[in-house]
Amino acid sequence: MESTNKLVVYATDSEKAEFYKKTYMHIGLAILAFMGLEAVLLNIVTPQSIGNFLNVKFIGLFMIGMLWLGSMVSNKLAFSLSRSQQYLGLGLYVVIEALIFLPILTIASFKTGTEIISQAAIITLFMFGGLTAVVFNTKADFSFLRSALIIGGFISLGLIVGGYIFGYNLGLWFSVGMVILASGSILYQTGQIKENYGTQQYVGAALQLFASVMLLFFYILRILMSRK
Repeated sequence: MESTNKLVVYATDSEKAEFYKKTYMHIGLAILAFMGLEAVLLNIVTPQSIGNFLNVKFIGLFMIGMLWLGSMVSNKLAFSLSRSQQYLGLGLYVVIEALIFLPILTIASFKTGTEIISQAAIITLFMFGGLTAVVFNTKADFSFLRSALIIGGFISLGLIVGGYIFGYNLGLWFSVGMVILASGSILYQTGQIKENYGTQQYVGAALQLFASVMLLFFYILRILMSRK
């Protein structure tokens, strides 16, 4: 039987520890599921098929729309009262991320094998660990980042959509800006799970942080690829 869904900030130390353990365990499981699914896709989808896919007009806009719609549905499911629906939401988002990442990982693996991908993954995990440590080891309130993240998100979305429509290259500095945005999102979301989540919302918390980690990984990978 589920325990009471009290706010983490008002929970006992043991309840907090259990919530954090479950949250980060689910992030780890989501990452492992993503890796497994991506490995399968990379083995069954040919680079030629990816090239043909990317040459479809406005395919980038379709992928953005798929990610946006999928994020909305996944988040709604992940924060539902039903545990099975929560896992469905997290699983759905993992699948969407695997599909979104397939083209860039195919290109990266074609250029350097797994070298760049491994480097990007290691950098991402170190940054995620460092940002998480900052939140848990300081009493800083990162809720002030919310407005900046919303504004930054709309600006970046507008630039991405404009790039697909008008054909301009966003370049290295845009990727750097997105790494900063993703880092801010990790700080904000980690702060939120300490203050505003219920002790039974660990699946939804894991989804939020997983999304930010994947955004960070994507643009770190793009930065490394731009150097080759």
